[in-house]
Amino acid sequence: MEYIYAALLLHNAGKDVNDENVTAVLNAAGVAVEDARVKALVAALEDVDIEEAISKAAVAPVAAAPAAAAPAAAAPAAVEEEEEEEKKEEEEESGMAGLGALFG
Repeated sequence: MEYIYAALLLHNAGKDVNDENVTAVLNAAGVAVEDARVKALVAALEDVDIEEAISKAAVAPVAAAPAAAAPAAAAPAAVEEEEEEEKKEEEEESGMAGLGALFG
């Protein structure tokens, strides 16, 4: 993960993401650098537009929870309240199941 962070830091600073720069960032952070991993990272990022990848990742949907099936017109606060209620119900049910196991 540190290797990716180093590449993102270099990109954000407007520096080239190359072997030498990634190694320098990792060394500055106190990470034991593996040259093979640095070379693999730089090679993998060679044809990648990092800005485009970041923007796609920012827009990518998060894994949908069962409560996400609510109508799209629902207010975000209402959806959050519904999710909290479901979590509370699940916790109560699991707690009851645990008590049932104790007594019967």
